[in-house]
Amino acid sequence: MVTFLPSRPGRLADVPSFDRAIGGAESNVACTLAAAGHSVRWVSRVGADGFGDHLVEAIGAYGVDVTAVRRDPARPTGIYFRTAGDRSTAAHEVAYYRTGSAASAMTVANTDLNAVRAGRVLHLSGITAALSEGCLGLMRELTAPRPGRPLLSFDVNYRPGLWPDTDGAGVLLELARGADVVFVGEDEAEEAWGVTGGPEAVRAALPEPEVLVVKQGGVGATAFVSPTGARGLVAPRGAAADGSSSAPLNPTGGHAVPPADSHAAQPAGRHCAEPAGSRAAGAAPEPKKGGTPPARASETHPRPAPPPSTFVPALAVDVVATIGAGDAFAAGFLSATLRGLPAGTCLRHGHLTAAATLTAQGDLAPPPTRAHADRLAALDDDTWERLRLGPGWTQAGRPPEEVRTP
Repeated sequence: MVTFLPSRPGRLADVPSFDRAIGGAESNVACTLAAAGHSVRWVSRVGADGFGDHLVEAIGAYGVDVTAVRRDPARPTGIYFRTAGDRSTAAHEVAYYRTGSAASAMTVANTDLNAVRAGRVLHLSGITAALSEGCLGLMRELTAPRPGRPLLSFDVNYRPGLWPDTDGAGVLLELARGADVVFVGEDEAEEAWGVTGGPEAVRAALPEPEVLVVKQGGVGATAFVSPTGARGLVAPRGAAADGSSSAPLNPTGGHAVPPADSHAAQPAGRHCAEPAGSRAAGAAPEPKKGGTPPARASETHPRPAPPPSTFVPALAVDVVATIGAGDAFAAGFLSATLRGLPAGTCLRHGHLTAAATLTAQGDLAPPPTRAHADRLAALDDDTWERLRLGPGWTQAGRPPEEVRTP
């Protein structure tokens, strides 16, 4: 979509002017991955209008291949306006104008599926599934298991307002269970599926993905990696980045958590807590009233012990705006995944890329260079936890402003 950013804080009714930018979950990931040096294709549908021209040109300027984007002469390009405030506050306003948009008309029939499936990684978002029945059908087709399917990355992106008359929570659970890499906020899992009890409880409710990343807001993020390591792209705990099993997880990559029984990019389409409560971590969640409960693993067979997890604390950031940070986190994690880095290092790259967006006004921000991100991701745990990043930290030649420790 085309995004209009306010020229000053305040209610939408009071903002006199807006600056035009680009936005949308998958396109944000695509642009950030391309800016990080990856070959990326964005597959979508936009109107045959000026806003569609702007989106194709602006996203292409990041180095993204936009040749598979279709132009719809009968439907407009989606747009939205937002206020400058944090999305989590009651004062934040967003006005979407995408009903009947070109993107909402995407279907299996009018999408180039060969272009979508041509990459090593296919990234999708739960927002797309909410736009129309056609979009949902496309998402189900792309998440269906089939030989030769690329590594499928899925960001749950639960937005209750997009599912007023549908069991969106159930749909998103279905789609997540068909993916290889899943990103979900701890708060999202509680709101959508009634899951409480921390990341281990989320993993118990969603055991299928080879890699599950549970975002815990300003606390950090936890990654669960199955022994197969997402087809070898993400090194599981106890494995080196080259796939061998003799070396431990990169010690700068995060904190390994023992198993529970011992105590524990080619993006396509368009379109993160409650502390552990009285329910034991790893126990199947109780059904949420009105929602679709996750299936209990014990209904079909005894539930195996979950794979070990890796936790990396979030960075201290001088936040300018939060919108787009989740997309940036996914892009940073996937960038490191494509390089075969260990799970903890992938999480650090996710935090760093998110910090770039958190310290900028728009949905997109230039990520740190690969060398810059690698250097910060390799810091020892104590230095990592003392980092503080502010606006402009990704700009080269300004190392004194990049890191400020208390």
